[in-house]
Amino acid sequence: MTLTLPMFPLNSVLFPGVSVPLRVFEDRYRALVHHLLRVEDPIERVFGSVGIREGYEVGDHGAQSLYRVGCRVQLTEVESNADGTFDIVAVGLDRIKLDRLDTTGLFPVGHVAELEDNDDPVADEVLERARATFTAYRQALSEIATDPYSGSLPRDPSYLSWTLAACAPLPMPERQALLEADDATERLVMVTDLLRTELQAMNVIPSLPATEVARTRWSPN
Repeated sequence: MTLTLPMFPLNSVLFPGVSVPLRVFEDRYRALVHHLLRVEDPIERVFGSVGIREGYEVGDHGAQSLYRVGCRVQLTEVESNADGTFDIVAVGLDRIKLDRLDTTGLFPVGHVAELEDNDDPVADEVLERARATFTAYRQALSEIATDPYSGSLPRDPSYLSWTLAACAPLPMPERQALLEADDATERLVMVTDLLRTELQAMNVIPSLPATEVARTRWSPN
């Protein structure tokens, strides 16, 4: 089934179940926010986002190449600024696949299909290994940077996999690969191996992940 959604391509990867703050100041995305605010039911204030493979969020040329798999996102908080810009918070809902992007209107509109996860059970050893590795990573990072996560980790395997994917200090192609994984087991195995590699690098260059973790998630659109 093909759906149409307002689209907000970003130089980052959004994950289901994870909140993200965004600064909105480019005309086309301000128009997108105005459109969403005219939707009476806040639950229906939904847009899509895909990562930009090549290009930029801003400017006349903008994104020149997009990833196909992205995230459907719900607008949850909006702060209007005097200069017409917005500070918003959105939360990822589920995965989508972009079939076509229409840029002829006031804001981009995507023709997308929903992507469902394989819901096979996740083995206990996979969960335990993922939790233990992330705990070790947080402990190692605590001496040189801010903790990338606060509170208790989710118990639900799918939400846990998205949480670890969002917190891991990874370059965009690896984050995109996690988003494209078809089930929680695959994501947890992938993110565990990536975090173990990061831990090994930290033992050699302790400051390596600090700039990655500290990267702002605010969007210069």
